[in-house]
Amino acid sequence: MKINELYQFLLDVYARRRFIINLAKNDVKSRYAGSFFGIFWAFMQPLVTILVFWFVFQVGFKKSPVINIEFILWFVAAYIPWIYFSDGVISSANCFFEYSYLVKKMKFRTSILPIVKVLSATLIHLFFIIFVLLMYFIYGYKFEIIWLQTIYYSFCTFCLIIGISWIVSSISVFFKDFAQIVNIALQIGFWLTPIFWSPDSISESVLTVLKFNPMYYVVQGYRDCFITGIYFWQRGTINFYFWGVVCIVFVLGTVTFKRLRPHFADMI
Repeated sequence: MKINELYQFLLDVYARRRFIINLAKNDVKSRYAGSFFGIFWAFMQPLVTILVFWFVFQVGFKKSPVINIEFILWFVAAYIPWIYFSDGVISSANCFFEYSYLVKKMKFRTSILPIVKVLSATLIHLFFIIFVLLMYFIYGYKFEIIWLQTIYYSFCTFCLIIGISWIVSSISVFFKDFAQIVNIALQIGFWLTPIFWSPDSISESVLTVLKFNPMYYVVQGYRDCFITGIYFWQRGTINFYFWGVVCIVFVLGTVTFKRLRPHFADMI
């Protein structure tokens, strides 16, 4: 995608922003249409996971604090962005099949469909950010201005997901099992990301390799917001590395999409 094409794409997205936002809202509702509890299921599984971890490690084993903070607060600060990332990537995998009626329209810009899925995941993510804030308030922590830095790291995650979603959604049209491969990769990625383990417990040589995972930057960033109080510009060169990865993923995503897009209608 050339600079002028990217500029035109961004203008088109902005011009259709209401349509895209409405699609995202409807997407959240349609996922659980017909079920008794409806949209409540979008929040149920992550909440149950958090409650299980709280009961097992906070109440049962009475796990000692990490970095002088309760284990559950340390865990949930990193788990929330991972939910956002995995939900956005997985849900975008089959978006062209879900919106096949739009894909077959010649004048419709199908590249916005993965964005719809990511925005849908973003709406759910906003709820969990509020949930994390409430948890910290319940444990007696007061609001700090650095908490607003979650906006920056949410934007980081959003940009990363967009590039990946174009790759995943395009390939899934031709290889339907690709979504399952992505799901397995995310399960492995969970344990390669410092969500359930602390970087301080890993040897420096291994940690250097693990830092190549772009979600390392995001997860540690959320903990910086709520726990360590470090601003993103204080993280030095890792900022440039992360945005470099995002740019590479973005380019790969646009190239993959452009090359495969002409064959979507035939395959769906």
